[in-house]
Formats: sequence, structure tokens, C-alpha cells
Amino acid sequence: MRRAARLLLAFLRELADERAYARHLAAHGRAASPEEWRRFCDHRFRARFTRPKCC
Repeated sequence: MRRAARLLLAFLRELADERAYARHLAAHGRAASPEEWRRFCDHRFRARFTRPKCC
């Protein structure tokens, strides 16, 4: 039961971008802060919505 709860929590964190943010912090060697979260979100938003779409 505990393993299932941990798996569900990890899945929810992945959906909420918490894991991606943690990977971003580790890759860039930065500490968590509201400004860094904003930079992370802006970067993901630009990457997602500025790519040209085919068809």
C-alpha cells in the first residue's frame, strides 16, 4: 500500500512539474526561489508554444 502511495505521489509531482523543476535546479546548480520558478516556467512556456506546428 505504501509503495502504491509513493508511486502515485511521484506521478503527481511529475504532472505538476515539480520533478522537472528539481532536475532544472540540479542541472543549473541553482537554489529554489520564486524568481527561479518564474524563469523555469517562462522557459517551458516559450519552448512549448513558440515552436512552429506542422499541419
